[in-house]
Amino acid sequence: KTATAVAHCKRGRGLIRINGSPIDLLEPEILKFKVYEVILLLGEERFANVDIRVRVNGGGHTSQVYAIRQALAKAIVAFYQKFVDEAAKKEIKEILVQYDRTLLVADPRRCEPKKFGGPGARARFQKSYR
Repeated sequence: KTATAVAHCKRGRGLIRINGSPIDLLEPEILKFKVYEVILLLGEERFANVDIRVRVNGGGHTSQVYAIRQALAKAIVAFYQKFVDEAAKKEIKEILVQYDRTLLVADPRRCEPKKFGGPGARARFQKSYR
């Protein structure tokens, strides 16, 4: 929700860096595979001739990881559309959407604003008669 990741994709030799450090140093260890999913799905050969730099900030560990994987997926799709061809882009998009739609489509849920008469957005103060 508040985590933002920006990916810069350019021709290169297959380097993927997150906040300046290589992708395999990503913390937490358990969520590392969530980021690798994109690479494993599309195959390493598609990432072999591109360098991707990802800037990420805001949110917690988990939401940052989800932001990173979405940024990676979107970056590779945009790169293939602009510099390769439409057919390859369509193929990549199909693979990603079939596996997990959140890789390309952001989750629109946001925090609901608090209203008066209660401690939160929906909860009301307890009623007492004395």
